[in-house]
Amino acid sequence: MPLTPEPAIHYVTDGDAAHPTVVLIAGGGAQLIAWHVDLVAQLVDRGLHVVRIDNRDVGLSARFGGVDDIDGGYGLEEMGDDVVRVLDDLGVARAHLVGHSMGGMMAQMTALRHADRVASLGLLSTIPGRDPRYVLHAEPDLTGAPARYTRDEVVAGASAFAAATAGQRYPLDVEWNAWAAGEAFDRGYSPEGFSRQWAALMRAPERLELLRDVDVPVLVFHGRDDDVLHWSAAVDMAEALVAAELQVHPGMGHYIVPELWPELVAGIARTVAAGEARH
Repeated sequence: MPLTPEPAIHYVTDGDAAHPTVVLIAGGGAQLIAWHVDLVAQLVDRGLHVVRIDNRDVGLSARFGGVDDIDGGYGLEEMGDDVVRVLDDLGVARAHLVGHSMGGMMAQMTALRHADRVASLGLLSTIPGRDPRYVLHAEPDLTGAPARYTRDEVVAGASAFAAATAGQRYPLDVEWNAWAAGEAFDRGYSPEGFSRQWAALMRAPERLELLRDVDVPVLVFHGRDDDVLHWSAAVDMAEALVAAELQVHPGMGHYIVPELWPELVAGIARTVAAGEARH
């Protein structure tokens, strides 16, 4: 459902609203469908109320500019505040936030700005700042509007990207990634939205030292073979956080594959239980 008042943040829910609420926050440019429905079902089977959101500027959520606008004028702070606005709309006082990549950065910011609304965290394949040790990818070109592609081109690109991981221990599912790319295109194609999200990340505050004041249970989950964000960030966050469980998985890249869902789901369930036990 869309969140009002503006800007509208779209979200969907699964499971019993009487159970602990877990908010799944996707990464840069990704929509809520990036969270596989089978993974969501496993979390629901653990007795969790699962909320997935389209971050601002993607999917069915509000846009902060047109096709030529590469900076929406907002920061990671406002993106974290969107999570709290979803909780307000749901009438949820405290929730467990699980974020992947940029979504993990949003979860950190939400916990830092709204500590009373966060019962636990899951920080997946993410970083606490822009230390050069952490960032392994090339920076996107934000000097002009991004190229736009047809649906077929987007699907083909997603398939090629997934196929390129075939040498890893846990290859990506080419068929599912092609479907997800097409579905995301149909829900709301907005490459400039990703540019605006990236602009927000580029001015985000450094958070590693600030995380030392976060005292809720945290699952830190990262791939040893992540070629986007280095796993040393996971170690640094786990050392800074008061109550962290650290998992670094050999053979896993930036994305969490079905083979590791049991470990992830079990870790989230443990973290949620620890957070619930405090209140």
